Amino acid sequence: MKFNFNWEGNRNKIQKLMDFMKENRSKKGILMMALHETQDLFGYIPLEIMELISKELKTPLSEIYGVATFYSQFSLVPKGENVIGVCLGTACYVKGGQDILAKLEELLAIKEGQTTPDGKFSIDATRCLGACGLAPVMMINNKIYGKLTLDKVEEIINSYR
Repeated sequence: MKFNFNWEGNRNKIQKLMDFMKENRSKKGILMMALHETQDLFGYIPLEIMELISKELKTPLSEIYGVATFYSQFSLVPKGENVIGVCLGTACYVKGGQDILAKLEELLAIKEGQTTPDGKFSIDATRCLGACGLAPVMMINNKIYGKLTLDKVEEIINSYR
């Protein structure tokens, strides 16, 4: 899926990022700091902004892409209005977390790490959400849903549609 980056609509965010990089240019770890700032500002790391960071920090685009794809907290695609995190930590995995993930992928017609074409949902696999006693668990926009069944998952998703 190709996303068209809106330069004009993001002018203020771009300026904030440029100011941030100028203020912090001499600090150790500026690339990670710039990527975190980008994620905070845009909700993901657009390729166009990676190119801007590359020019501003005089760092090869390949290095920036490598860092952005290595760390799981960074996303290269916009997240949906409703971000779903499915726990695949030990307790959730043992109690069917993988089945919950598969059901979500089926219901939303996307894979883990993707966003629905309408921008309403994203699915991410997570490790522990800290609710092991409620396994299997998922989180939607920071709200925890536990003791999930496949039928419950469908009901919950339908309530967000």
